[in-house]
Amino acid sequence: MHSRRDLLQSLSAGFGYLAFAGLSSTLSQSARAVDPEARSGNPLMPRVPHFPARAKRVIFLCMQGGPSHVDTFDYKPQLVKDHGKQGKYGGSLLKSPWEFRQRGESGLWISELFPEVARHADDLCLIRSMQCDQPVHPGAMTQMHTGTAQFIRPSLGAWALYGLGTENESLPGFISLSPPAGSSRNFGSSFLPAIYGGTKVGRSGMRAGARFQGGGTGESVPDIANARLSESQQRSQLDLIQSLNREKLRRDKYQPGVEGVIESYELAFRMQDAMPELMDLSGESESTLAIYGADQGPAQSFGKQCLLARRFVEAGVRFVEITHGNWDQHANLANDHEARATACDQPIAGLLQDLKQRDLLKDTLVIWGGEFGRTPAAQNGDGRNHNNRGYTTWMAGGGVKGGYSYGATDEHGYESVEKKCHIHDWHATILHLLGLDHERLTYRYAGRDFRLTDVHGTVASEILA
Repeated sequence: MHSRRDLLQSLSAGFGYLAFAGLSSTLSQSARAVDPEARSGNPLMPRVPHFPARAKRVIFLCMQGGPSHVDTFDYKPQLVKDHGKQGKYGGSLLKSPWEFRQRGESGLWISELFPEVARHADDLCLIRSMQCDQPVHPGAMTQMHTGTAQFIRPSLGAWALYGLGTENESLPGFISLSPPAGSSRNFGSSFLPAIYGGTKVGRSGMRAGARFQGGGTGESVPDIANARLSESQQRSQLDLIQSLNREKLRRDKYQPGVEGVIESYELAFRMQDAMPELMDLSGESESTLAIYGADQGPAQSFGKQCLLARRFVEAGVRFVEITHGNWDQHANLANDHEARATACDQPIAGLLQDLKQRDLLKDTLVIWGGEFGRTPAAQNGDGRNHNNRGYTTWMAGGGVKGGYSYGATDEHGYESVEKKCHIHDWHATILHLLGLDHERLTYRYAGRDFRLTDVHGTVASEILA
């Protein structure tokens, strides 16, 4: 077994299954502005929002690769009629291989790709007029998470944590479950203090049940237990390290990197008591595991991650993101899109059901969406190309209208034509639901005040319950 110091060192270096990405990014850059509030007391302490919040926490279900809106949540009967005809920008129009039906009392049109999610149609708020500026994956993913594709900026989760703090000082306020390799900017803090960056738990492609559950011991990550030293001895060990850090901070006067180390080491120390129990799913009932599809089958991995997300937010984590991929079907759309949906349909439905049963959905904002959509025209016979001009995301709970459809794309689904919702508007709306004014949530850096939406963004007030 390794010592608690080994864990702290591995966390700060970004090794293992759990790493402080925000800390790593801070240490690799020069001096930055430091939030005055972070200099005194606990920088993660809960803060009063700008106005009464509708949502207290967020679970973001990120569908990496760009799921096709015209095959999932954006019904286009004209596309069915015009199947095989020449498309607006070339290629032959391709009708959806899946049937759409009206679901719930609200009658939202949802395809048979998501039969379990469709059972919750009356909780969903479909935003069918999304737009972003980037037609390529890296740029669109970065803009979806940070508001820009040109620069490294704080992520949506980091801004939310910076604005609101967290409700459990022994857990990270922002957790990214199994993010793709090389995606650290999507959950990073950039120039915000490192403590607001996302904590990566798991790695892309890792089976949730393999390392997340932890078996009978409750261990969830390497180096999290120490059989050699008592907690008080480990505390003394950490106090020595922290005294050296604070002495350096006293000498340098201004050293945000060291401040980030101090804060993150203290959080890491507390996490060792809280995380193993929280991430051990062995105490969950068979019925709960079955609701999420986490007991067996193709939905098992994503089901366990959705269940962990519920456990995290219930314990006070402010923002949880789960990434599911790969939805990038330039060919073999019928088989691969169906496989992706099968792997996440029941877990998402289970998450919505479980949150509602626990009376958490009303103030938990669940968000689903990818970086863009896909074209109505076929590519390679049985595939679709990228489409950033019009696509669909949805929200549930957290103060949004259920059973509601906002905006629209044209008759084939090429681009948004009604109540356009740019990614800046999407960000502004999410922050608004959390009680944060996107124009007031700023951070001064390099001589100017920065915000998630830059100089853009309008709240989509029609979707508010």
